[in-house]
Amino acid sequence: MNMDFKREMPTARVIKEMYPLTDEMQAQKKKNDAEISAIFTGESDKLLLVIGPCSADRGDAVLDYISRLRTVADRVSDKIVICPRIYTNKPRTTGDGYKGMLHQPDPNNAPDMLKGLITIRKLHISALEQTGFSCADEMLYPENHQYLSDCLSYVAVGARSVENQNHRLTASGLDIPVGMKNPTGGDLSVMMNAITAAQHCHTFVYSSWEVQSKGNPLAHAILRGYSGKDGSSVPNYHYEDLEYLFELYKKSGLENPAVIVDTNHANSGKKWFEQPRIAKGVVQSMQHNADIRKLVKGLMIESYIEDGNQKPDGTTYGLSITDPCIGWEKTEKMIFEIADML
Repeated sequence: MNMDFKREMPTARVIKEMYPLTDEMQAQKKKNDAEISAIFTGESDKLLLVIGPCSADRGDAVLDYISRLRTVADRVSDKIVICPRIYTNKPRTTGDGYKGMLHQPDPNNAPDMLKGLITIRKLHISALEQTGFSCADEMLYPENHQYLSDCLSYVAVGARSVENQNHRLTASGLDIPVGMKNPTGGDLSVMMNAITAAQHCHTFVYSSWEVQSKGNPLAHAILRGYSGKDGSSVPNYHYEDLEYLFELYKKSGLENPAVIVDTNHANSGKKWFEQPRIAKGVVQSMQHNADIRKLVKGLMIESYIEDGNQKPDGTTYGLSITDPCIGWEKTEKMIFEIADML
């Protein structure tokens, strides 16, 4: 094989024993899971916001941001449930560039995967301990999910991973909501097939074990827009798109029809500052159509302390080093405006 084996990594069990959750943190996560799951089953009519930086970069700024979300979440808790994004892996279209905190716990230093595994677990634990939030992360590497499985309340499968069999099968074994994004080419049948696979039970190999999954009835759609044939961004969050998805679900026979609308990526045409407008537009669609209101369970928003982004070697506190985000001032205003509309 054309690779160097640098060191054997500790198992998830070892890392979890080194950095365990307390009984209080486990109880809080269980409470959070129940509140979020109730949105997807229809027992709750609250709106879920999966919101936070494009990619976690430095622990102090991420925890600062999440602590601000805690204050806002308490003020809108009658209408909105917030699940912060702590995305510790960053998919790269070409494979090059900053791949997230898992690879580089310090963006300015060389990759260190062991230190990265420990860093991301400690960050998720700190968020739960300090703010009561059990957060969301992207399942970029299915095998690595187990290192954080007891910390997370929401998982997303990205547009480049949604067609992968391993992601689909792993999602079928989780007991929390898993969002399947439409692929970058926009074919919704790929997304719907992924949801179907995740909702069914399967036998497969996971972490050197033959396992039997029970199926995940909380697997659902995420609409994130797509790329046209000319490479331009094409949104799919509009009223007609949501109506169409409702009809697809109606024909599918899937459990708990649900969609989270991603307000950035191709839906915003990578114009990060359009996210508040798009978010409010989706809520307006919900107000005009009972079927859409029942289908749309929440929004996914890329937000951080400062507006925009910087290069990975940038030093500005709370400014994304990957995709640009809306800053805290706009974020806070947007959340309150959405709550008022609801």
